[in-house]
Amino acid sequence: MSTDAIVLLKEDHKEIRRLFKAFQDAEDGPASTRGKIVKQILEALTVHTYLENEVMYPEVRKLVPDVEDDILESYEEHHVADVLCFELFGMDAGDERFDAKTTVLIENVLHHVEEEEQEWFPKVREALGRNQLQEIGQRMLDLRPKAPKTPTAPKALKKSLDAVVA
Repeated sequence: MSTDAIVLLKEDHKEIRRLFKAFQDAEDGPASTRGKIVKQILEALTVHTYLENEVMYPEVRKLVPDVEDDILESYEEHHVADVLCFELFGMDAGDERFDAKTTVLIENVLHHVEEEEQEWFPKVREALGRNQLQEIGQRMLDLRPKAPKTPTAPKALKKSLDAVVA
């Protein structure tokens, strides 16, 4: 298994896209099915954004000054996703706004993923050597078991608060 930070993040992105498709494929099914899928989406996004915010973004920001603006925008995109995740976590899948809110989350996250993968991941890969990306990736792997799994977990709430008061 690769420890390259970009490879690990792209694997997360692939899983998140799969969950988004499962949600969209379940649109005509029971609300309870969509609710279960959204819980999986929320967990995947909570863990993923935590790892990016705690490890990848600070390291890249320090080592690759050319992507400073991209990182700052990514922090803000995470904050918007965090707010939507927090709201969805407290909603019933039968709520009239549940599907709409999930759709907005999906659209925002897909935009964010596209920017990361197409715009700044290539710059980061070019600027950092293989060893540095593997070291960053290993730190993310080491932190993953300790990452929050729900948007209401204290570590997840802290990163949302940091975005507001930073």
